[in-house]
Amino acid sequence: QVHFVESGGGLVQPGGSLRLSCAASGSIISIHAMGWYRQAPGAQRELVALITSGGTTTYADSVKGRFTISRENAKNAVALQMNSLKTKDTAVYFCYIDQRFGVPRSWGQGTQVTVSS
Repeated sequence: QVHFVESGGGLVQPGGSLRLSCAASGSIISIHAMGWYRQAPGAQRELVALITSGGTTTYADSVKGRFTISRENAKNAVALQMNSLKTKDTAVYFCYIDQRFGVPRSWGQGTQVTVSS
């Protein structure tokens, strides 16, 4: 079982910034990618951003140019810098890990991000 420590969520005004951090531990064999999904009320969970072990990044079109995902110095950790936040970014953000060797994907408990004036 993978354990996630997620932090950085909160309430910000439109145009503001937040930085999400996630550290994974536990049953980690070999990481293919880590990243963030989000789920807004009444919507399905969607990919926000991810970064592979090789450094390749992927972003949802809706956040491209505003969000940046990066590796943290800590082992098995990533950060998501979110700038120019919009009300539509309001969601629960879930840390995500995709491992090699057929290990099922895992998501954290989630951290709330609310963008409101």
